[in-house]
Amino acid sequence: MAEHPDISVLTPYARSLGIKLAEWDGDTPVMRVDFVEAVEGRPEHYHGGATGGLLETAGYAALRALLAQKDREAVLKPINITVQYLSAGKSRETYASGRVTKLGRRSANITVEAWQDNPDRPIATAVMNVLMAEPAKD
Repeated sequence: MAEHPDISVLTPYARSLGIKLAEWDGDTPVMRVDFVEAVEGRPEHYHGGATGGLLETAGYAALRALLAQKDREAVLKPINITVQYLSAGKSRETYASGRVTKLGRRSANITVEAWQDNPDRPIATAVMNVLMAEPAKD
């Protein structure tokens, strides 16, 4: 099995929600968040912002993993993210994974899905456009 890149560097917001790497599905990282008070909106349901945060984190993780495979470094800056909420997230763990649909020299497009019990029944999806800036040189 090939070694996977370290994608454990998460934003403070992602860490505050408890998002973490659950597993690798081939070369794709699958992110997970448990149902805790920090993600609860209305009783027994995920807050939409927490769901959006999980989708965004999974999208960036997928892009970082692909860039690492291609031995590329970039500073990732969001252009936009569009989230579609399909059904309410209930009080159990939620997973998300992304797929880079276009990797250019300066930007990337990513699709992301979040699910609970079955990956074929997503509770939310997102489309992300990300600018990939050159890292600062020392």
